[in-house]
Amino acid sequence: MSSAPIPTGDAKPAILAEHDEHAMDDGKAEDKATDEAATTRDEKWRRTWGSLVRKLDMTLMPIIWVLYLCNYLDSTAISQAKLNTIMEDLNLTGEQSSTSVSLLNVGYMIMQVPSNMILTRVRPSLYLIWACVWSGVSAVTATVHNFGQLLAVRCVLGIAEAPFFPGVFYLLSCWYTRSELGLRMAILYSGLVVATAFSGLIAAGVFSRLDQAMGLAGWRWLYIIIGCTNFFLALCAFVLLPDFPESNTGSQKWLLPEEERRVAVERIRADAVPQESNRSVWWGFRRAVADYRTWVFIFMLLCNRAAYGFNYFFPSIVKGFNFGSNAITPLCTAPPSLIGAIVSLFVSRSSDRRNERSIHIAVPMFTSIVGFSISAGTTNGPARYAASFLYVTGCFAANGLVYSWAAGVLNQTPEKKAVATDMINVLAQLGNIMSPYFFREQDEPRYTPAMILLIAFAALSGLTCVFLKWDLTRANRKLLAQGGTTAPKLFTT
Repeated sequence: MSSAPIPTGDAKPAILAEHDEHAMDDGKAEDKATDEAATTRDEKWRRTWGSLVRKLDMTLMPIIWVLYLCNYLDSTAISQAKLNTIMEDLNLTGEQSSTSVSLLNVGYMIMQVPSNMILTRVRPSLYLIWACVWSGVSAVTATVHNFGQLLAVRCVLGIAEAPFFPGVFYLLSCWYTRSELGLRMAILYSGLVVATAFSGLIAAGVFSRLDQAMGLAGWRWLYIIIGCTNFFLALCAFVLLPDFPESNTGSQKWLLPEEERRVAVERIRADAVPQESNRSVWWGFRRAVADYRTWVFIFMLLCNRAAYGFNYFFPSIVKGFNFGSNAITPLCTAPPSLIGAIVSLFVSRSSDRRNERSIHIAVPMFTSIVGFSISAGTTNGPARYAASFLYVTGCFAANGLVYSWAAGVLNQTPEKKAVATDMINVLAQLGNIMSPYFFREQDEPRYTPAMILLIAFAALSGLTCVFLKWDLTRANRKLLAQGGTTAPKLFTT
């Protein structure tokens, strides 16, 4: 009887070899199962992500869009009222009219600094109920009888409206990632553009049907109708508006299941660049002030706002084209604004898809320069009206992207982002305060000096944008050069 040979070297008994083969097969099976589980988790994450964004687009966005439209209708109704008899009824001079427009922005500046510092600690659905207050103040404008009363109401209106835009902008940046925010800001900003067009249509109807009805001038009816309608819509928004993703209040508690709320928190946390530990609001304020890019964004938006200052006087500009009566002029203000809204959506969608901001801001601003130049260089009414499509579209398309770009660059902590975006919006109001004084009575109907100033501010805004692109590109190179085990979160340029 012979014994089985003892294996030497790497040789293994058949039973051991068979066992190893089974072990290898089991290992491969386990790896495959792990990969399948990871794939399943990724698929579930993507589905949850997509479902979350769709729900936000169908709920949060429409609510704040309507509120923003109402906000802008309230603040710019005075530009349409000038086409009626407000100047004669209140014995206003051209300079007094400009002052009443500017004073709204002073109210903005008074309230916006503390606004977002408080917002990080207060439910948005409660804080933004100020919408009801501004609607009431707007309706009260119908009762004023002199310049002093108009100034008082305009200042209070600015204070009441101040928390809204920075608050809504901060709320959006808490729900949407940087790559999603540009398009949503454009959609939100289209509310402003649509409000500009819509106010002309409303004014045309009110002035032709209700002027002197019950002894009230058409501009008074305009304020009453807009104020009461907006008050009702603001109350509806209070019930439907969600709070922050991580909070247990607001409409998200019944709108979003637990899994979607968890994804909402995690995706925004992962999107920050780079993350720092949470600190106090005052710490965030100091960080925002110390970051030079905050001041670059302030200057860029200030110049944009100054160039965009034509909007408060656009009905008066269109009136100078001599297209017809005061009932026709409000209708003629609508097409440039509607085209501007459509183009701004396309520009912002392109910006989000390419994850690029600077070119999508600079090109529209330089386009607006062409429009301002044509308007300043000719007396032909149709040519100036055609030019208005260029500068209205250019300024509208660029404005919303500046906010989303700033939120992506200055989002190291919620406190810093809230204060920085608030500072940008507040100090940029200086552009809104200056620009009404560009449009003087003696320069009607062409407003040539004003157009030259608008060209200068549009150019400064575009050039600042180009500088910031260079600066952030250089910062990204430094982040990539640092290396590390994980890919760095780069700044959007």
